Amino acid sequence: MMKNILILAGIGILSFSCSKKETTEVNNKVDSTKIVDSINAARTKLNDSIQSQNRFKDFSGSHKFTYKTQNFNSISGTVDFKKIEGERDNYNVSGSIKSGNNSVNIKGFVQVVSAKHMNFTGEITQKIPENDNGKPYTRKGTKTFASKDGGKTYRLQDMVNGSGFVDYIDIQY
Repeated sequence: MMKNILILAGIGILSFSCSKKETTEVNNKVDSTKIVDSINAARTKLNDSIQSQNRFKDFSGSHKFTYKTQNFNSISGTVDFKKIEGERDNYNVSGSIKSGNNSVNIKGFVQVVSAKHMNFTGEITQKIPENDNGKPYTRKGTKTFASKDGGKTYRLQDMVNGSGFVDYIDIQY
């Protein structure tokens, strides 16, 4: 008899513990995808604003552009720096120097890489009658402008022209 009671009690416990439990529905569910998308949008906006801020001074605007050589005094013109939207320390540049039959033109892209260096990619074309009877000489590709006076004047480091003479081509801030 005791054995039957124990068996019945065991069956009762097993059936009670194995029965389906009642579940309650949670109505306050939040869509986790919306939260993640919102966080990602905020991060993207912050990252984009950081990437477009210059690390170095802003060169946007017009600057003095000069050319001189050992043969004659300096001639000057202007070069315009236009910041490329959404990019850090990158500019489109164009400018010219014209004095009589002498001319120097610059057109391309500048990336400021340090407080004392900027890399120019493009063309610098000069027509100077004292050099090869005014035959145009063009420097193409990537060239470095460096400053030795704390960022007031940046001088082209590719100084030897097509005639073998030294030219000083400067951008003044």
